[in-house]
Amino acid sequence: MFTEVRVDPDLGLIRVPRIVTAHAVGKILNEKTARSQIIGGVVWGMGMALYEETNIDPRSGRYVNAELAEYFVPVNADVGTIDVSFVTENDPIVSTIGAKGVGEIGITGVAASIANAVFHATGKRIRDLPIRVDKIIA
Repeated sequence: MFTEVRVDPDLGLIRVPRIVTAHAVGKILNEKTARSQIIGGVVWGMGMALYEETNIDPRSGRYVNAELAEYFVPVNADVGTIDVSFVTENDPIVSTIGAKGVGEIGITGVAASIANAVFHATGKRIRDLPIRVDKIIA
């Protein structure tokens, strides 16, 4: 997984214009739906890296943002180009037809890839999610 980011310190924005990913998911039964599953996982990982946050009240220990109204997810304008490639393989050990699950494998590595791209762009190592520009600039 390779990620390109653009960091705007003045506006406090991190944009992800492109992600390139390759997955070995066994025998592909339907390439269109498998690709869509990977893209969905990548978008899910972008949300985890850049938007999702659990805020806890230090006095009560309760969640402050416990409803979906305050749960930010990436929308179409946040998502750039996602290039998906598949590594051809046939794995008869996993299943008799050689196919593996594709559903959630797309999220694997997205947050780390974005954090490494931000490090490459700014020189600041990110250790907490969500990734915020104020953590980088400070």
